[in-house]
Amino acid sequence: MANSNKLQVGIDLGTSRSAISSSAGQRYVVESYVGWPLDMVARKVLKRDVLIGTEALQNRPMLDLHRPLERGLIKEGSEKAEMAVRELLRHLVQLAIDGMEGDGEIDFAQVRAVVGVPAEALRSSKKNLRKAMDGLVGSLMIVSEPFAVAYGLEALLHAMIIDIGAGTADFCVMNGRYPTEDDQRTLTAAGDSIDALLYSAVRERFPEAAFSTHMVRGWKEDHSFVGSAQTPVKVTVPVRGKPTEIDITRELKVACESIVPPLTETMIDLISRVDPEYQERVRNNIVLTGGTGLIRGLGPALEEALEEIGGGRVRVIQDPVFVGSDGGLSIAMDAPDSDWEKLGVPASQSLQGSSSQGGGSNENAKRPASSPLSAASGGVGSRSSAAAGAPATSGPIGADES
Repeated sequence: MANSNKLQVGIDLGTSRSAISSSAGQRYVVESYVGWPLDMVARKVLKRDVLIGTEALQNRPMLDLHRPLERGLIKEGSEKAEMAVRELLRHLVQLAIDGMEGDGEIDFAQVRAVVGVPAEALRSSKKNLRKAMDGLVGSLMIVSEPFAVAYGLEALLHAMIIDIGAGTADFCVMNGRYPTEDDQRTLTAAGDSIDALLYSAVRERFPEAAFSTHMVRGWKEDHSFVGSAQTPVKVTVPVRGKPTEIDITRELKVACESIVPPLTETMIDLISRVDPEYQERVRNNIVLTGGTGLIRGLGPALEEALEEIGGGRVRVIQDPVFVGSDGGLSIAMDAPDSDWEKLGVPASQSLQGSSSQGGGSNENAKRPASSPLSAASGGVGSRSSAAAGAPATSGPIGADES
């Protein structure tokens, strides 16, 4: 449906990476890190008050670095985390504004944003997000992340979405209407839990090896697997200062497979709660997405678990980076005015030509939408963005999402 707002955006605010898709046809992804210079020397070197994304990671020795999202939500009780999330959101909205061409000056009040949160996010968590968005957009809608994915992929009837990112694994059964609380689940068995187990296991086996959590995350993203390893997983780390190759195949296998039992248990439990005459359709229409969903062999492992209840099919989204934000944009384009929450944004505030406070670098990935975006007439059943599902094949693990 058409509306007077100049810009609609969908935001996938992820624990590890965050993405935004805009009605101007642009999409961006940034690492969910924000950092402030530690002291006067760092500030002089960096010539910046705040750094965001990959630029913050690359300069972390000089920064008070924050990864402000935990399990897909703003860290509770941390004032710095709240500040960091606001900077991250400001940066994302600014990228979307800067991607517009020929539309003149844009006020904050003319931006509508749909933001995804974990399926079982608490009311207090949503309140914190509203607070962070206040002043950055004129209208806000908060939806569950797997619902946004389902909407963008048009997996709206007799389907299950399993969205596994860094912080959470979110489930949603779609029955041709807005999902209820009973249709959704959130688990913490996700990318970060794999990282923690892998770190501990490698530390225990190689106590003299020097490595960081960032290195461990990289090993997982490059080599993760469930089942049999195609080749031994060997990485190089300093041991007493000397670069040394170590074999982490066993540790990586155990860490990655740790999420399989809770995933399969939740998947089967949700299917069992579907109306009996539709359970077979849902079993054969399961979509696995999110960065952690790309672990090699995870899709087949879930299909194997489905054999216990009559079999099924799991389709793996091969490029999940923008699936959540594209879905949010689809909702933003279709939603009636009555579905939006107005935020207190002074209409005189303008983003055009400005930059996020301190800004991030332009290294943030910019990907044009795969087809023109246009408004469509209403309802859950319609779709307006080009959030197409990818082939049902697995590959090397990609970006962890929320």
